[in-house]
Amino acid sequence: MTPETVPQDGVGVPDALQRLWTPHRMSYIQDQGRSEGDEPEGCPFCRLIAMDDDKALIVARGEQVFAVLNLYPYNPGHLMLLPYRHVADYTDLTDEETIEIAHFTQRAMTVVRSVSGAHGFNIGMNQGVVAGAGIAAHLHQHVVPRWGGDANFMPVIGHTKVLPQLLGETRALLAAAWREA
Repeated sequence: MTPETVPQDGVGVPDALQRLWTPHRMSYIQDQGRSEGDEPEGCPFCRLIAMDDDKALIVARGEQVFAVLNLYPYNPGHLMLLPYRHVADYTDLTDEETIEIAHFTQRAMTVVRSVSGAHGFNIGMNQGVVAGAGIAAHLHQHVVPRWGGDANFMPVIGHTKVLPQLLGETRALLAAAWREA
């Protein structure tokens, strides 16, 4: 059968499009697991700190900050760098936290390049809900690897990202490379 001839049985209109189902995204869309208020007790990032690195997808821990894989990545190897301290605004970081985030940014770029051959990076913070921060109460900096031609038809036309590796496998590769870097 071709897509045009597959019976729909009332569950849709035949349109010859293939579907790539990503049901894990629904928890993100529906805000499940997001921050409950501005206090550390309701913060999913603060909960990660006490968890095992493998389970929490933590790649590396420093004195003031840690690196964790984004649970809803834009690209494979999408990391977030966060202070342990529950703080929302970049201007509220201590000098030590600011310096360590800068060093972790450099190391993240080195590690991701060594593991995946990334050609470039998007690096940034969304400060506040209106700026697009999904969890605005706990500052986090994104380090998103990019490759030439990675804006293919899937995200542009299909509004879907294809990630070729499980997050746990990506975490293991990056954590091992982080120790070696």
